[in-house]
Amino acid sequence: MPKMKTHRGAKARFKVTGSGKLMRRHQGKNHLLQKKSSGRKRRLANEAEVTGGDRDRALRLLGKR
Repeated sequence: MPKMKTHRGAKARFKVTGSGKLMRRHQGKNHLLQKKSSGRKRRLANEAEVTGGDRDRALRLLGKR
């Protein structure tokens, strides 16, 4: 059976850290930024951890499981 190919969309959206956490970007930071406060935009700039069933699904798309 051939190897599984990495899902290219998932590869662009997720990053696996050295400790094995799966990180993602926050939504809402691409456009319509003028009405959002600077604190909100700063908070959205940080990465967040993917948890729960979403984590399992994303790892499968990345070929890590």
